[in-house]
Amino acid sequence: MATKIIDDPDFSALEVTFDRAGDSLLVESGAMLARDSGVEMKTSMRGGVLASAKRKLLGGESLFMNTFTATHAGQRLWVAPPCEGDIIQRELAGETVFVQSGAYLASTPGLELDTKWAGVKGFFASGNLFFVKASGTGTLFAQAYGGLVKMRLDGQGMVVDTGHVVAFSDGLEYSIRKFGGFKGLFFSGEGLVAEFRGTGDLWIQSRNPSSLASFVRPYRPQRSAD
Repeated sequence: MATKIIDDPDFSALEVTFDRAGDSLLVESGAMLARDSGVEMKTSMRGGVLASAKRKLLGGESLFMNTFTATHAGQRLWVAPPCEGDIIQRELAGETVFVQSGAYLASTPGLELDTKWAGVKGFFASGNLFFVKASGTGTLFAQAYGGLVKMRLDGQGMVVDTGHVVAFSDGLEYSIRKFGGFKGLFFSGEGLVAEFRGTGDLWIQSRNPSSLASFVRPYRPQRSAD
């Protein structure tokens, strides 16, 4: 399976060319842009009802997922995130990557998808108590809002605004703390930050959906009182 990320970093889409008949890609519901007419699509609850419901309720993913399968070599498929931004492609070889809730886009059948408890600190950081956990051997695609920055940590610490974290590998641990103490929490505009330590990869996005919502709020039309 050959893959190409096009129109990055602002309006990224994933172009897939299948090498042979029977090759397939598991895709988040609603993410397909186009496909060759010979590519077959099957909609199902990945892993059964309980596993699908767990990812939906806890990980923020769709209850149903689509599997696209080639019927002959050279067929193509295009998928994209719901909002403008970039796409991560990560090859896993018996590894694990944790993806922020709502950031999963697609994966090859060799990867197992589950949810991981982020702890109470995860709730206070972003309102999300769970990550999507992708593990095994295969290719993972995740989506970001805005551009992507990949950071390699080799024992050093890295402090990141919680709203910009997209994904990280299992060699990293993190803790949540206030930005610059009490005054920093309420007056710096940063609030809570995540401090990562260990050895592994960290992906962050250049834009924060919560910041966009705060920016747009004053411009929303207000209903006048009767």
